[in-house]
Amino acid sequence: MVSFNVFTILAAAVASVAAIPAGTATIGNRLPSRTFLTGVTHSVVAGRGGALVYDPDNVVAQPGDTVEIHFLAANHSIAQSDFAHPCTPLADGTGLFAGFNFATSEGQNPNVYQFTVIDNSPLWFYCPQPKGAHCTKGMLLAVNQNFDSQNTLSKQRELAAKVEPVVPPVVQGGRLGGFQRANPNPLSGF
Repeated sequence: MVSFNVFTILAAAVASVAAIPAGTATIGNRLPSRTFLTGVTHSVVAGRGGALVYDPDNVVAQPGDTVEIHFLAANHSIAQSDFAHPCTPLADGTGLFAGFNFATSEGQNPNVYQFTVIDNSPLWFYCPQPKGAHCTKGMLLAVNQNFDSQNTLSKQRELAAKVEPVVPPVVQGGRLGGFQRANPNPLSGF
């Protein structure tokens, strides 16, 4: 009979992780580079505590990471804008828009909206709900905000307070999925 204890299993796990290469060199470039995909999922809650907020409202993500939006009571959504034009969808029609598929009178909608971060560029989002002017009241989200820039989330909120929110014309980008896993933070008010 083979006997395993916690230390044997832990040692095997550490040995297997140590065998994983740190990154993959890119072939064809003069300078070697490495691509690191972390695969982390960042959970953002829309409407925590009944407030017009995304929580957290500032996410730092790596290429390959997923941002998923959990929608609480009310009819929130998420749409992509740019820094200079908060509450307005991207002019070239390439931005994300989840649509208004997440209305729930209480608790959390069973669906989440997900998108994958493809690079480290700053991304700006807003809630396009016109009833109650969610964006104008500050319901904004930044992904990879450049903290060394003048383009801050607080500055974008100042700009948003002066405009009318625009609902994008089409639902596009990202993916809609069911809430398939256990709540990652059951005491957080999801």
